[in-house]
Amino acid sequence: MKIEVWSDFVCPFCYIGKRRLEMALDQFPYRNQVEIVFKSFELDPNVETNDSITIDQAIAQKYGISVEEAKKANQNIIDQAASVGLNYDFSSMSPTNTFKAHRLAKFAEKKGKLMEMTERLLRSHFIESGRIDDTDTLIQLAEEVGLNKDEVKEVLESDQFSNEVRTDEMEAQMLGVRGVPFFVINRKYAISGAQPTEVFTNGLQKAWEEEHLSTKLQPLGSEEAANCTADGCELPDKNEI
Repeated sequence: MKIEVWSDFVCPFCYIGKRRLEMALDQFPYRNQVEIVFKSFELDPNVETNDSITIDQAIAQKYGISVEEAKKANQNIIDQAASVGLNYDFSSMSPTNTFKAHRLAKFAEKKGKLMEMTERLLRSHFIESGRIDDTDTLIQLAEEVGLNKDEVKEVLESDQFSNEVRTDEMEAQMLGVRGVPFFVINRKYAISGAQPTEVFTNGLQKAWEEEHLSTKLQPLGSEEAANCTADGCELPDKNEI
């Protein structure tokens, strides 16, 4: 079974949705037969990294509300994150462009470290207020998951893996993805948003049953309808049916 996840590293519901998927997989008896692939998606490709303001201030400016109103609006997200063990810190989180982080994730995927890199980037942004558009920060995070410092530096100082990021984003458009997180199971079932864990559990079970149980032939009638001997079986003569 394959699960493709379109997400962005500054999307608070993407981290929450990732945790809920993981919680569902912890209950899934065939977890070791599930492949997860994270795909690139930029909520706002044009956003400029701005360390001089917080997310609360940025939201207040964008929607013409007070900072206190923005904080109140974000509290629901903080509470949802806490319910899955994530302690979000919006107080020093800043607007951040994620294109560079997505390129790093693509490099990590090539090295077999996509899951570790994805988790580390999300944790850095939402819990540690890390600057995931900063090259030095990204190099440090990459080293922590076992990637080579010099190779990462070379990637980040070039345009490597840009095409791979854009390909994911074009694919999302073709699939009709309008927001993230967006989960696709076996290219047949879609789950949009950070749904409750039971939605993921039901989706996993349904996809598994369809993939593995529906392909089994179900016998109709009696086994005696075929002429079977020690040498094998042959269809009965039509006159015997």
